[in-house]
Amino acid sequence: MADEEDETTLTEEEQRALAPKATGAHIFFGSLEHREKERLAALQRQPAKEHGAGEEPASVVFEGGAMEEEDEEEDEEATGVAAGIAAGHISVPDANDMMELPEESRAAKERQEKLLKDLELARRAARLAVPTNDQAVRQRLRQLEQPITLFGEKEMERRDRLRQLMARLETEGELPDVEGPLEEDEEPSEDGQPKVELFYTEGSPELHEERKLIARLSLPRAAARIAAAKRRQEDPDEDEDAELDEVVKTMTRTAMQLSEHGDERPVSACALSPDPGASLLITGGWSGLVKVWGIPQMAQQTVFRAHAERITDVAFHPSPAIGMDSDGPDLATASADRTAKLWNLKGKEVRTFSGHLDRLARIAFHPSGRYLGTASFDKTWRLWHLETGVEMLLQEGHSRAVYGIAFHVDGSLVASCGLDALARVWDLRTGKSIMPLQGHVKPILGIDFSPNGYHLATAGEDHTCRIWDLRMRRSLYVIPAHSHLITQVKYEPSQGYFLVTSSHDNTARIWSGKDFKPVKTLAGHEGKILDVDISAEGQYITTAAYDRTIKLWAPDHEANELDA
Repeated sequence: MADEEDETTLTEEEQRALAPKATGAHIFFGSLEHREKERLAALQRQPAKEHGAGEEPASVVFEGGAMEEEDEEEDEEATGVAAGIAAGHISVPDANDMMELPEESRAAKERQEKLLKDLELARRAARLAVPTNDQAVRQRLRQLEQPITLFGEKEMERRDRLRQLMARLETEGELPDVEGPLEEDEEPSEDGQPKVELFYTEGSPELHEERKLIARLSLPRAAARIAAAKRRQEDPDEDEDAELDEVVKTMTRTAMQLSEHGDERPVSACALSPDPGASLLITGGWSGLVKVWGIPQMAQQTVFRAHAERITDVAFHPSPAIGMDSDGPDLATASADRTAKLWNLKGKEVRTFSGHLDRLARIAFHPSGRYLGTASFDKTWRLWHLETGVEMLLQEGHSRAVYGIAFHVDGSLVASCGLDALARVWDLRTGKSIMPLQGHVKPILGIDFSPNGYHLATAGEDHTCRIWDLRMRRSLYVIPAHSHLITQVKYEPSQGYFLVTSSHDNTARIWSGKDFKPVKTLAGHEGKILDVDISAEGQYITTAAYDRTIKLWAPDHEANELDA
């Protein structure tokens, strides 16, 4: 029995020798670590009989011996990892590390940064005070060590280049303090607001002579107009109110007489000849073509290309030599190519007027037939001498594009209107702006003088037509004319008994010249109407529209006969 006890009883050294030992360091990640913890817990719960009487659990041995070895090996591994990191063989991410973006993301980020930079430049450029005088612009460019002009560069383009340059330098913090006096219109007032002062531009001796000629021509015309008005008022046989009522009654029977396909592109302008019978009609379109039509049959007589760009307006000379054998000038055209041209009825170019810095809008002949007025998006209107082709006058005064221009029946005044919602009346004899007309809340697109000499009509994007009394210097009446913007307004040329407006609502409307009540709506176009004109005696109305058609309107004689 003693021998059996010696065989079954194990010494402490033998127990340690039989205990399971870790063969190496174990590193567990994620779910493996959880499993290993469960395995070790199961070993601790095993009964002691599996290991012999009085034997300690294997976990005690594991914790006492193997765990110490494992800790040592983990320390060695940590030391090795640290050495690898120090040598640069192991990359450990840091909170301040930047990950490289993919190619598409990097390109998108660069585009976004460029857009933000361009936006900031635009904001700074809009806030900058840039000289308006071209000489001052050149001087400022020279001070910034930049070319004062580039090949083919216009004045406005040069000013825009200076503005962009100053904005870029200011953004980069490199804009120097340029020494030198400000322009007169840039000097601030005491309260910090820009000073608004009247200024004059020295005119040429030729302009001075033309002003005197305009005075000599206009004064007799004004005297004759006033004398005729007094005579009609004092003559008992003259009943102006009854005559006006008769004309208005006739215009209520206005109907479409003819409709023609005017162009391959929208027809932007039309004008009837000033002879009593209105024997001719001219039209211009976005194609650059001018067409001459016979009235009332609407027979096409001549077609010629006037401009490479779209035509913006056409006008008949006040006293054209009606006939295809005329050498002209018989008509004028304006275009988006920045030029106006004179033509005869055969399509022969007589003269070209160049000088505007932006596209032209409307044009008009002076009643004397000696001058042509042009309105442009370069914020100016200009007066040209027909015989010499010389630019007699360059007139500023609008803060935005000048769109419409019209001459007074006497020839002494000219009215301009623009996208700044302002109309101005100018005295051609002195060069002064004698009457600013403020009342429209949106750009003004159409303007015309009444033959009575003291009424002026304006119409624009605010859907209204305003009648101004030049004697009282105020708005006399506001006509809520259309549901869309109004493109043009025209007075009946002989007595001003009625006026016509055209609009983007596809209609033209006739209004009484006395109480400004609606007389007739001319509906028939399938697109917005771009221009309208009235014959010298008021018997015809013509419209040009975006639907590429031109239409002729006149009182329906059959209805007149039935009424009789």
